[in-house]
Amino acid sequence: MRPDTGPGPRGLPAGPAGEPSADGLRRVPVQQRSTERLARILDACAELLDETGYERLSTRAVAARAGVPIGSVYRFFDNKRAMADALARRNLDRYAGRVTERLAPLDARDWRAAIDAVLDEYLAMRRTVPGFGRVDFGAQLPLGTRVMATAPEADPGLRVVGRLTGLLAAHLGRAPTEELHRTVLVAVEATDALLQLAFRRDPAGDPGIVAETRELLRAYLARTLD
Repeated sequence: MRPDTGPGPRGLPAGPAGEPSADGLRRVPVQQRSTERLARILDACAELLDETGYERLSTRAVAARAGVPIGSVYRFFDNKRAMADALARRNLDRYAGRVTERLAPLDARDWRAAIDAVLDEYLAMRRTVPGFGRVDFGAQLPLGTRVMATAPEADPGLRVVGRLTGLLAAHLGRAPTEELHRTVLVAVEATDALLQLAFRRDPAGDPGIVAETRELLRAYLARTLD
């Protein structure tokens, strides 16, 4: 059988079959049935993260919830850490897709509307997507840590910044310069800290802190985007 080098599940780019992918999968799905099984595993992982938290999450519980043999989980993942990271990458891919749809009808000259769309889509996913509040894009995996690596693909925070910089640059008709990347990096880190506070104070996100976060973002980004 020829290796499958086409697109993998959303958020999980494919590599040669049987080899680890760039996203840490032990094996990339070749057939549609395997792709659907992987999606069920990640869906089950997300549900259990909300119900039990990361510390009590287990590959066996995920397999049972997904309705697959435990061997199917280990076919794709070495451990629960790798599984949660794959879920985070899928979250980022879906977020980028939803932001792209939100930006499409907006006036490219109105960067404030674009930033509102970026923030509002994050809030919507945080409130509605299973497991998102636990891992979002993987910036705190293992939970409670924030390690900034120099390689974009090695650090979840830099993956988010790189994706958002590209989306905003394309929408606003700007070059994805080092200055823009640095500005987005600072904005993402500041916003993340404030939204963590907002969701600690209110499970739906404290409205007052969210409003202050929006104002802070606009004031800070005006220096670069006006």
